[in-house]
Amino acid sequence: MEIKKVHMGPAKCAVDLGDGSERGEYVNQDEILQKLGRPHRSISLMYCYYPHDDGFPGRASVVHANPDVKFAWGYPYDDYFTYKGGISGTTDDEPFTCMRDIRAHGQDVTLTITMDPKLSDEYLAAIGKDLSTFGRVFLRINHEATGNWFSFNKRGSYQEVADFFVRASKIIRENAPNVQTIICIDGAESPDATEIKYEKEFAAAVIEADIWSVDKYMALHWGWPYDIAEPGGNSHKRLKVRDIYEETKRSFELYKKINGGIAKPMIMSEHDADGDVTGPFEQADMVREYAEILESENADWFSAFTFYQFRDRGRLGLEIEDPNNPNVGIPQPVMATYKELIHSERFMPKIEVSDKLELPVTLRWGNSEDADGLAIPLHFEKQPHFCEAIFDDDDDSNYIMELGGKWFYKSPKAKLIDFMPAFFEKPLTAETDLTLKIFAPPATGENNPAQGDDWQSNFYTEVKKLPKIRILFNPVL
Repeated sequence: MEIKKVHMGPAKCAVDLGDGSERGEYVNQDEILQKLGRPHRSISLMYCYYPHDDGFPGRASVVHANPDVKFAWGYPYDDYFTYKGGISGTTDDEPFTCMRDIRAHGQDVTLTITMDPKLSDEYLAAIGKDLSTFGRVFLRINHEATGNWFSFNKRGSYQEVADFFVRASKIIRENAPNVQTIICIDGAESPDATEIKYEKEFAAAVIEADIWSVDKYMALHWGWPYDIAEPGGNSHKRLKVRDIYEETKRSFELYKKINGGIAKPMIMSEHDADGDVTGPFEQADMVREYAEILESENADWFSAFTFYQFRDRGRLGLEIEDPNNPNVGIPQPVMATYKELIHSERFMPKIEVSDKLELPVTLRWGNSEDADGLAIPLHFEKQPHFCEAIFDDDDDSNYIMELGGKWFYKSPKAKLIDFMPAFFEKPLTAETDLTLKIFAPPATGENNPAQGDDWQSNFYTEVKKLPKIRILFNPVL
């Protein structure tokens, strides 16, 4: 069977996806991949770390339950899932269990941690050590830092919060050079702004960060779940999509100015239109409009956005959590819109097939924007009745595979992968050649220090034998 080398590189604009927060539970990556048909660049997780607080690591809304709380951030510390690692912690619990699931499925992790700005250097070094085996990690430290709702803003001035970001970034990266830190603050507040909000305090943080970010909801009901967004209310807002785009672009230019004219990746770490405000149909329309602006403007200054989120107890998700069963999601119209958008050219990783290979071959997984795999050309006489890959019983490989625009996951325990779903939405109407692409992210979700000096950046898998590809064009008689 002929095989070729294939390389996966970055999309023009990457797409990331939020999975779990104060508003919803984590959904496993098998389910998300099946429903959306492709992996994301990164999956965003939301956690908090206040190790010196009473009740920690219990979740704030549980250990500090209080009927008088009428705001999501009204507890002694932030009501995210709690970071179980760090000093005297464990990496056998969250967020690491989720991170392993994410990376095994060929995606990077965006880890948001709100944390006590009084933490000492040793606590920050321990976080770095926790993250050092997980390849490229996007770390968003104390996001929305120019606001006033999170606990860290109530424990220090804006200058102290900004200084903490700089200190935390340096110490964590010293212990985990695979980590890239994200500064998430307000940028340009008005069309004529010449400085970002609190520029004096946060200028050094903008320079220190690897990535710049803003959180921009085109519509948002921040009073959820304590009130209902009604006309005339003051706990929600709706903005114009074009205005969101222009404000984000102005923010990028101001960040670049602070950084001496040198650009860094600009992303939107939380992006959506809240169905509580817009209703389900206009939510989908607004998400589409923003993507269409990126395309029409050829916004090459904009690197990525994170859709917030996959499943939500409110109306900020591709699915609403079924009130009768939290393990069931109710897809919203935005699900179909989002799925269509992320399969379009601007948002798809660039894949290039090149030189011929011979077995055995070593595949390299750097990250979701830099990986070397193999490609197998397949010929189809017509629409198949069966198309599947059969692996030997002793084959414990971990693969993500693409055929006809649809992606599939093979875990170490799986021995047969059915590719027929690739032909459900896009059936063949004529004789066609397709290419099966195979990449090998780490099965455990972690890189292996024994693999060489570049182990924190790359993971290697030797392929000695290919699976049997079974294709039948007629039903079994």
